[in-house]
Amino acid sequence: MIREQTICLTGHRPKSLPWGYDETKESCIKFKQDLEIIFENAIKCGYKTFLSGMAEGFDMIGTEILLKLKKKHNIQIIAVVPCLGQELKWSPKQQIRYNQILKQCDNIIIISEKYTPTCMNDRNRYLVDNSSVCIACFNGKPSGTRNTLLYAKQTNCRIKIININRYN
Repeated sequence: MIREQTICLTGHRPKSLPWGYDETKESCIKFKQDLEIIFENAIKCGYKTFLSGMAEGFDMIGTEILLKLKKKHNIQIIAVVPCLGQELKWSPKQQIRYNQILKQCDNIIIISEKYTPTCMNDRNRYLVDNSSVCIACFNGKPSGTRNTLLYAKQTNCRIKIININRYN
């Protein structure tokens, strides 16, 4: 993994996305189309590795789009999981989706064998520390995404914000 060719993803969970869990809504479909264009442009600019924190919402949506693009581009997708079992409190449907995505990733990095009070933040720092660009789905409100963006700014990681409010 070459940091200068690596992008990480950070973004909101379904409760903070305009469509929630209903990805059939027009706003989500438009969002996914826009995100695919952003990823295509990044690949054209020479980015070859994409790191995903594999949280519900933006992370999983983005990773699925990258897996689609991997069929026509030579890219690497790495899941950076905060702890084993992060998905266990999710719905069965989301757990199945999560595990299907993980099976298709090129590598899985597990930050902690079990949940700790810092494992999510440790995962976010790993994402930023190993990337030169952070693509964020952000609504401007205090959140883990905001904290990750503040850390990215401190470490001079370039930031591309997708303002999720425009999809309301």
